[in-house]
Amino acid sequence: MTISDQTTTSSRLGSYDPFAPVDDAALQQKSRDHLWMHFARHGANQAGADVPIMVRGQGHHVYDSHGKEYIDGLSGLFVVAAGHGRKRLAEMAAKQAETLSFFPIWSYAHPAAIELADRLADHAPGDLNKVFFSTGGGEAVETAFKLAKYYWKLRGKPMKHKVISRAVAYHGTPQGALAITGIPAMKQMFEPLAPGGFRVPNTNFYRAAEMGFGGESEEEFGYWAAERIREMIEFEGPDTVAAVFLEPVQNSGGCFTPPPGYFQRVREICDEYDVLLVSDEVICAFGRIGTMFACDTYGFVPDMITCAKAMTSGYSPIGATIISDKLFEPFSHGDTTFYHGYTFGGHPVSAAVAMENLDIFEEEGLLQNVQQNAPLFKAELDTLRDLPIVGDVRGDGYFYGIELVKDKATKTTFDDDESERLLRGFLSKALFDAGLYCRADDRGDPVVQLAPPLTIGQPEFREITSILRSVLSEAWTKI
Repeated sequence: MTISDQTTTSSRLGSYDPFAPVDDAALQQKSRDHLWMHFARHGANQAGADVPIMVRGQGHHVYDSHGKEYIDGLSGLFVVAAGHGRKRLAEMAAKQAETLSFFPIWSYAHPAAIELADRLADHAPGDLNKVFFSTGGGEAVETAFKLAKYYWKLRGKPMKHKVISRAVAYHGTPQGALAITGIPAMKQMFEPLAPGGFRVPNTNFYRAAEMGFGGESEEEFGYWAAERIREMIEFEGPDTVAAVFLEPVQNSGGCFTPPPGYFQRVREICDEYDVLLVSDEVICAFGRIGTMFACDTYGFVPDMITCAKAMTSGYSPIGATIISDKLFEPFSHGDTTFYHGYTFGGHPVSAAVAMENLDIFEEEGLLQNVQQNAPLFKAELDTLRDLPIVGDVRGDGYFYGIELVKDKATKTTFDDDESERLLRGFLSKALFDAGLYCRADDRGDPVVQLAPPLTIGQPEFREITSILRSVLSEAWTKI
């Protein structure tokens, strides 16, 4: 940077005003010049195509730089549970920043982190009483992975370092979390990864036969899928397996719910082989399935819970790993230290916002809203089953996936080129242009995913379904 550049930059300090009129053309150019978007293909943008620029949110709607309104059918990224435009959350952030803007929890503490840890422990099941803060979900998973390996070393079992997760499951992008992620195409370019990640079948009942399941009922499938975990533990050797990482409802691949009895059997297997069970609830926690933690919905108590996203409804970044007393015990005496942490973990502003966000949950009964309205959401989405392109509708709470197929009778899916044309070539843009922000995903079989704010109800369900019906019907004509 030259002296003249510095002068120019200096003269612009403080120039950003979120309430000022938006100069879309200027922002588009600055975006092309400097912004590296996440999980994005930049070719078209660099060649001159505009990128959608979102400037405002209110309730369950977001607005772009041209003033167009969209239904936020994905809560940002499974995040904005309490909805957009909550002034009290912004005010709490400002109030905390004025009081104590930052101080680390590296051998120190502050009231916001203490109070939030106490509140999370109160909501967590069983003896999950210790909270290790981070700034996001990937870091929370990374924490659980490192803690699991260190715990077994302290217990005199240093070979227990391997972790088991499910096919197509996404657990984050840090090198450790990526080793747990079950999506090969997201990992190849970053190899070699941290060693020790092993995969078992997921709980996609719609594709159960393709995974080798020969039974008929979901109960049988749940037992079969759980037994694949036992089989992997035995194959690798129980003295080498540290933990099993599972989402209550698996996100990637399209909202795979657990069959009846699945988690109960997994818990039995983990106890039998002395393996830790981690409930990865980065998406599922804080009401997405209708309870504060989804493991309560499905009736199991893990050894650790990883969470993030909706803890603050996205108004400030935070993540946490909630840990059982059993795992904390080796660190509770003497001079043993867990050499792990994040500068912004348990940030005062984020922790204060999380507390206020959880107040909103309780005052407005957001969990109860999901519990009462989830059957109506499912019923609305189930009406799409009559479309020839819709193979399956699955999920729970306010978290659903719609799997798209070429042939409903045979469940024939699309090949890679067809998925590219269908999802990126048409569906993503068509749904967005129709006023619905959601996810068209091909990390497994092609799906459309929905995870709206927890504040909505029947009128919004109908609006979402109407848009989906129109766009999916048009998509079928392009196959």
